[in-house]
Order: sequence, then structure tokens, then C-alpha cells
Amino acid sequence: MKVYNPLMYAMHEWQNQGLRAYFGMMSLALSYQSALLQTASAYGLSPSPLTAEAHKLIAASREITARLSKDYSKPDFALIKTEIGKEQVIVREETALEKPFARLLHFKRLINRNDPKVLIVAPMSGHHATLLRDTVKQLLPAHEVYITDWIDAKLVPAEAGDFGLDDYISYVKEFIAHIGSDVHVIAVCQPTVPTLAAAARLAAEKSKVQPASLTLMGGPVDVRAAETDVTEFAHKHSINWFSRHMIGRVPRQYPGAGRFVYPGFIQLASFVSMNPEKHAQSHHDLFKHAYDGSHDKAEKIRDFYDEYFAVCDLPGKFYLDTVEKVFIRQDLPDGNMTHFDQKVDLAEIRETAILTVEGENDDISAPGQTSTVHGRLTHLKADLKYHLLQENVGHYGIFSGSKWRESIAPNVVGFIREIGKKRGLKYDALPENAKSITPQVWKPSPAAAKKPGAQSN
Repeated sequence: MKVYNPLMYAMHEWQNQGLRAYFGMMSLALSYQSALLQTASAYGLSPSPLTAEAHKLIAASREITARLSKDYSKPDFALIKTEIGKEQVIVREETALEKPFARLLHFKRLINRNDPKVLIVAPMSGHHATLLRDTVKQLLPAHEVYITDWIDAKLVPAEAGDFGLDDYISYVKEFIAHIGSDVHVIAVCQPTVPTLAAAARLAAEKSKVQPASLTLMGGPVDVRAAETDVTEFAHKHSINWFSRHMIGRVPRQYPGAGRFVYPGFIQLASFVSMNPEKHAQSHHDLFKHAYDGSHDKAEKIRDFYDEYFAVCDLPGKFYLDTVEKVFIRQDLPDGNMTHFDQKVDLAEIRETAILTVEGENDDISAPGQTSTVHGRLTHLKADLKYHLLQENVGHYGIFSGSKWRESIAPNVVGFIREIGKKRGLKYDALPENAKSITPQVWKPSPAAAKKPGAQSN
């Protein structure tokens, strides 16, 4: 694997240390000024109103500088209880299965219920699985929830070997097998492709552990269906360009020293660069809320960026495989994808029901990229294909926030229950605090009917 700049990662670490030291000193200086003002105020050496305003200004400034110098570590899920009906139920986070590059987490509810088992396949895309905390939280009352917790590649020792798209597919297959054939799988964004591939291979193998359903949320199944800045960037560069400019080697202070990775800090810079004005405005709002004492509004922004700025490294091989096979060549929709030399054929999926979910304003995986899969599931019955296009929601709103909680999640809950009923699976009654909506069955548009294999939204 070629590396454009072998010192890229180390240079970032040195730069980061310098910036943290600089902003740390600024924060310390502001703390010192605040202490002086407090002392002066105590002795009546300055007018009280002026002192109060100065305190607020300094406190807000210190907030911003402290966050600029902060090391954003992996957050916790912190889901210790859920409400089922009117009962508060303890939730215990357990590791159901552990692999070198991922843990299968189980949010075990300490209650005797028979609810659908759900596997959430989290993205391996720079952020931790905790980005889907709201997804898990909303599903907990009515489901037995599992999630893939991908491990930061810089923390995986080099002797664990490489990890590519084939390995990702194998992990998903193994996690499905561990949970069982009645599992309902939800893939969010990037994993829609490898999860579809896993389902197709299980079907081709006539496995006894094929998932009951698969919900695909805002993913790049076929990026040609709707262009975005992400797809346009991929089309303008060769895989060798990505290898030279996006891949670094983990420095020796980490357990994964020597491993080739796509660093999380590059991924974060890419995300921020897509909407720099929005992030600048958010920090301006944070300063304003901290200054005027709007604690609830400030806390919402803090919570978002504590998660958003906590990034992890991706295995270099997996990143390059994804760029080349998903974004440059479109192997899956064109029928050219393989899993360790075994053909991945979407037409093999005959039993697993499919729900596609897209956001009207998604600028990462635009509407059409995910739902296009229905036209390629040629052996899946029409009444096992469902689709939801959520209005007025962007990429992150598909799986987090008010629209997810009020509209999308109830459709997912309804879909899972509907498919369980069709398969003869028996579940306990839906808790009264869990909302259910049965989504619409997918119907091909006239344009899709004229052009086999294609679909518009």
C-alpha cells in the first residue's frame, strides 16, 4: 500500500499537541483573569454590574478555548435503563461476541419479555457506534437490541492482520449467526452495502440463519442513482490518489503501531469542510448560550460535538476497498461484487424482507441511492419490499433526532412486527409507550419500469 506522506499521522499528532498546549494556556489565562475579577469584586474594587458581565464573557470564552484543546475520547452509550410501558427497566450493556476489530454489544433488558431481536450494523466511517445512541434508545422498549461496536483501528495490534470489505461482510454474517435466524437487521449508511452482501451470501449458501428482515437507512447501494458532493469527489480521483493522500501509518505510541489506516482526523476534516458555516455558527451559538446562561441550549450543542469530534481510525484496506468497490466501480448493483471470490448476487435474497429509508434532504446518501436496491431484488416477493422517504430530514436525522423518534422509528417498529407476523413469529404485545406504523410497500416508478434494474424515488 502506497503512502503519500509517511509522516502524515505523526505530523498531525505534533500539531495537535501544540494546539492543545496553546489553547490550554489561553484557558488557564482566562481562569486567572476570572479569579482576579472575583477577588476584586470581593474587596469592592470594581463596579458590580461590570464585574458580572466580565465574568460571563470570560466564562464563555473559557468554554470555547477549553473545547478547542480537549481530547475527545470515545463516549459511552450510557443507556442504563429504559421505559417499557409504565415500568422502568434496568439495561445492562454486555459483550455478546468479541473479535479483533469489533465487539457485538447486547443491551440486555432485565425483564422477561419476548420481543424481536434487532442487530444494528453501525457504520465504520470515522465515528464510534455511540453516534447511534438515539437509534438504540428508541428501539429498546420494544426490542432486544444488539449493535456492532467497531474498534478504533489504531488500537488493534498489527499482528491481528488486515481488515477489508470481505472481512466486514464476514463479521456481519457471524454476528447474524450468533443472534439467530429470527433477527431483524438495521444497517445505517455505509454498512448497507456489506450487510446486503452478507444477506445475499447467506441466501446463496441456503443458510439456516438468514435474517427475517433488513432495514437499509440512507446508504450508498448505488451512488449513480443520485449524485452528491461525496460521489462527485470519488469520481474525480483514482484509487491510487486515495491511497497516496488518505492513508497514513499509525505512530508507535499506539497499540496498532505500523498499521495502515484512514485516520479519523481526516474523516472529521472532510465532514466539517462540507458544512463549515454550520459548524462555525454552532460554536458561535454555544458561546452565546454560555454567555447568557441558556444552559439547556448550550448542553445540546456540547453533547452533539462531544460525539461528533470523537473520531476513530479505519483500517486502510477497508477504506480503499469501499472507495473502489462502492463509489468508483459500483460492484454490488452491477453484479460484480464478490466475497472472498464468491459471487454476491442480490437476486439470491428470497426470504429476507427489505425496508429502505431515505431522507429528503440527505446530502451524503441522497434519495434514490438506497431505494434503488428494490429493482435488483428480482426474486423477492413484492409484499416483502417496503420504502419510506422521510420529508424534511437530512442524513443524521434519519437515525437520530425528533423525526427519527416521531416518524421513522415507528415505521421501523411497524415493519419489524409486520414481517414477524408474516413469518409466524410470536412476540409479546407492543408496549403502550412504543409507537408502531406499518410503512408503505415499495412500488416501482414508471421510469424504473421502463429501465430494468433502475429505480427513482
